[in-house]
Amino acid sequence: MQSRSKGMQSSAAKTAMSGLLVAIALIFSYIETLIPVVIPIPGAKIGLANLVTLTGLFFLPAPQVFLILIVRIILSGFMFGSFSTIMYSLAGGIVSFCFMYMAKRIGLFSLLGVSITGAVFHNLGQLGVACLVLNSFAPLVYLPYLILLGAATGTFIGMIGKIIEKANKR
Repeated sequence: MQSRSKGMQSSAAKTAMSGLLVAIALIFSYIETLIPVVIPIPGAKIGLANLVTLTGLFFLPAPQVFLILIVRIILSGFMFGSFSTIMYSLAGGIVSFCFMYMAKRIGLFSLLGVSITGAVFHNLGQLGVACLVLNSFAPLVYLPYLILLGAATGTFIGMIGKIIEKANKR
């Protein structure tokens, strides 16, 4: 009976942690809506909410982080965006998650490298959807800018992630 209780506590703790992380990511998404974007690239953002996904990959099981990501994208899309926001964000988020997970799993990348990988591939996932929606390769004109932007924002988010990682080790 006791092992069953521990399983339920573990499940309850996992659910509570997931809910807390979704809430934090939604707060980050809201804060990001308040930051004026000065970059003339459609949909360009810093990616503060991706901090939850990045750090989650280093502290939680990947399936739990993936679920947090999906719930966060859908909720933030309804709260701060539209259906197209959800569509582009899901594409970017899923592609980003897959490449971040692989980068972490092979062990050749630090948290910073995983963050940069995620940011670049998030942009590439969204660019792929733009090409499909427009039925054109014209959006690829943004490719070099999105890679540079992803590297910059990935570095910024990765640096914050490193601070969180250090604090967690203490």
